[in-house]
Amino acid sequence: MTTADATPGTGALARVRELLTEEAAARADQGLNDAGYLDLLETELVSTGLTQDLMVTRLVPAIYERYWRPALGRVAKGLMGPGMAEEIRIARLLLGLGEGDVVLDVACGPGNFSREFARAVRPDGLVVGIDASPTMLERGGEELREADPGNLVLIRGDATALPFGDASFDATCCFAALHLFPEPFAALDEMRRVLRPGGRIALMTSIRRDVTLKPLKPVLERTSGMRIFEDDEIVGALEQRGFTGIHRRVSGMVQFVGGRLPSVE
Repeated sequence: MTTADATPGTGALARVRELLTEEAAARADQGLNDAGYLDLLETELVSTGLTQDLMVTRLVPAIYERYWRPALGRVAKGLMGPGMAEEIRIARLLLGLGEGDVVLDVACGPGNFSREFARAVRPDGLVVGIDASPTMLERGGEELREADPGNLVLIRGDATALPFGDASFDATCCFAALHLFPEPFAALDEMRRVLRPGGRIALMTSIRRDVTLKPLKPVLERTSGMRIFEDDEIVGALEQRGFTGIHRRVSGMVQFVGGRLPSVE
């Protein structure tokens, strides 16, 4: 085995290059960095606030999978809401994953969902996890060095300007992040663009259900940096972008939403 072959993600990197735009593919010639991910982000993205700022610290990525994400999720979803294992199951069901699928995990963090997707689509499938936080991706690279599924590549990039060609993926997932993007609907446009006909999408994001929250919504959004979507915003946005068969499950202040594009456009 060569040194290059032993680096996590290198086996799948050639397949990922075929999905990239011409400009991104040229930048990808540098290969994976020492942290184990492909850095395609030339400039720092503008933060939406405190929550997003925490995602680029050293502390949060270190505790994200085991403590941070489960704890915040429990607060947002309620005591009876789904746990992390159930979230992954929901994502897989909404995406309808099968062997050979090519999957994009947007705002993948340290890649906890990406790794599960990679196992689900083996042996011939491919998963790309993309995130803007270098510290999250560094943590993901550490996990890949311990247990590389062989068909997963992590990329640092912008969710509102995805570095992939049109119709590149069978499925795309964005869990617990859409409400953090400065331009969430631009990110939805990009996820729609890179999906093939018949492609599936799975989202987990915020929702405002309590009418008493409405007067506090601007304050909460401003202080946290998180957008709180109205009840019909996300489903309506997917319908406007041509998705059909939309399913939604609501738990506390969280909604899980999935849909599918027509097989022929």
